[in-house]
Amino acid sequence: AQLEQAQAQQSSQGNQAKYTSLVADVSGVVTAIEAEPGQVVAAGTPVVRIAQDGPRDAVFSVPEDKVAAIKTGSDVTVRVWAEGRTINGKVREVSASADPQTRTYQVKVALPVNEAPPLGATVYVSPQSLGHAGAQVIKLPTSALKQDGRDSAVWVLDKTTMTVRSQPVQIATADGNEAVIAGGLAPGMLVVSAGVHVLSPGQKVTIYQSPTGRSAAANAK
Repeated sequence: AQLEQAQAQQSSQGNQAKYTSLVADVSGVVTAIEAEPGQVVAAGTPVVRIAQDGPRDAVFSVPEDKVAAIKTGSDVTVRVWAEGRTINGKVREVSASADPQTRTYQVKVALPVNEAPPLGATVYVSPQSLGHAGAQVIKLPTSALKQDGRDSAVWVLDKTTMTVRSQPVQIATADGNEAVIAGGLAPGMLVVSAGVHVLSPGQKVTIYQSPTGRSAAANAK
């Protein structure tokens, strides 16, 4: 009886040992490791995240006034920065709702499997229906954006009174760190780039001077 009990225990421990080897069910690239060596994790806890190697999309954002021109199945030219080559793709999906901060819509473009760039590659996307590229643009950090009702806006500094006012803007495109402004701003305007959620219309501010003497931002007093 003791022998049978020991054999059953050994079999159980052997089965548990098999779970210490994690094997992905798909080929791909590891994008995140969420557990440390020696850490005890509960059943079902994510340990490794993998981007599946297979059909790929180029993902970009378009502003509210341009999203109507992007249709599923539309032709899109994608240029891979590192390689300099172009790929012809088609719009696979257009987000049904806008990003709450940038008010832009995410678009996914399906790329040919035999021409797709490596996972995570930086690409330049040119939808055929959005007009001519090459125009001068104004770029801001996304930390400068705020919501003004249903619209995107920024705080603009009036250098005469040293106060701020809310200025609605239209966003052409945005990623996690930077937004391209399609309208609402003119070259030379001073825009608050941080702390936008603690300001109010007419509030006086000072311009922060970095140790090098260059203006960096307008901060609330």
